[in-house]
Amino acid sequence: MPVFAYSARAASGELTTGEIDLPSRDEVVGYLVRQRLRPVAVNAKAKEINIQIGTGVKTREVVIFTRQFATMINSGLPLVQSLTILSEQTENKVFSKIIAAVLNDIQSGMTLADAMRKHPKIFTELYTNMVAAGEAGGILDTILLRLAVFLEKNDALVRKIKGAMTYPLVMLSVVVLATTILLWKVVPVFATIFMEAGLELPAPTRVVLAASKFLQSYIFYIIVMMAVGAWGLAQYYKTERGQLVIDRTLLRLPILGDMMRKSAVSRFTRTLGTLISSGVSILEGLQITAKTSGNRVIHDAVMASRASIAGGATISEPLKASGVFPPMVVQMINVGEQTGGLDDMLSKIADFYDDEVDAAVSALTSVLEPIMIVVMGVVIGGMVVAMYMPMFDMIQTAQ
Repeated sequence: MPVFAYSARAASGELTTGEIDLPSRDEVVGYLVRQRLRPVAVNAKAKEINIQIGTGVKTREVVIFTRQFATMINSGLPLVQSLTILSEQTENKVFSKIIAAVLNDIQSGMTLADAMRKHPKIFTELYTNMVAAGEAGGILDTILLRLAVFLEKNDALVRKIKGAMTYPLVMLSVVVLATTILLWKVVPVFATIFMEAGLELPAPTRVVLAASKFLQSYIFYIIVMMAVGAWGLAQYYKTERGQLVIDRTLLRLPILGDMMRKSAVSRFTRTLGTLISSGVSILEGLQITAKTSGNRVIHDAVMASRASIAGGATISEPLKASGVFPPMVVQMINVGEQTGGLDDMLSKIADFYDDEVDAAVSALTSVLEPIMIVVMGVVIGGMVVAMYMPMFDMIQTAQ
């Protein structure tokens, strides 16, 4: 991230200057405004020391740090002393340096939240906003414990989805690799034998030989086209329309789309519920939740809800209009809004959909496993049978 040099005036008119490490100039301006400063000049400058923050720091390490930090604060240890201990005992050297940098900024007069905002790859916007709310309300230890629970459950959700996708991807890779090797190296040997024998080949064998010849002749072009196609898809996904089209398509896929929808609902409700219960405003909470949704369709639905609330309406109507959120979820959110217990209602929905994601993962695995086995058997087994059919004819002719 670039380093920005800034000058700003306080409400008293006093001019202050300094440097801050944030992703963009807009975020620097936002930071200054939150500090009740009026920006005068914000300019990027060359960064003398560049530490790649976030590299090699796992979610589990952030969870452990957060839990230990909460325990220390709850026990009455001062903030500076707690961070000093955590910096010294953290085994991950990168994370240790980050904690030390946060400690140094706090000693320079920054709040904990603002010091953490300088390291967005480790401490997300959700994390820092909750810490800011905890500092303002004097309940930093409680907020940190909530953060640890949230991070653990969110990490568990991500691991479930990754685990569900690992098996089919591995199986698909094996099928593609085995098919490529057979067509590229094995089938040509049989082709030579059949040509020398002068046999009339059955249709399946001719199809496999044609596929082998095509692969050998155009393998370079196939690889290039696949690489260009993957690059083009990645570039398309970087556009707003591309994200919307691809994410909407993924949500409509059978079985997989259902699992993705349930995981998105779980993440949305847990994130927003945790933010609201921690004292973050509903408008800011919705904005943060939209950014962490991981799906453009969900993002647009949440931002529409934010606009709805800003206009004096409810959250539930835009969510219902999106077509992504099930009627039960919309109704429960509506009840939570009316009764003033939105955060509790959101947490209940998240717990329910965590179980639903488990069921969806099990359903996906149980369906994909036999499908992939059948595909592997049909493709590879079919090729082997096609190659041996002429061999049987040769044996019968010899007899």
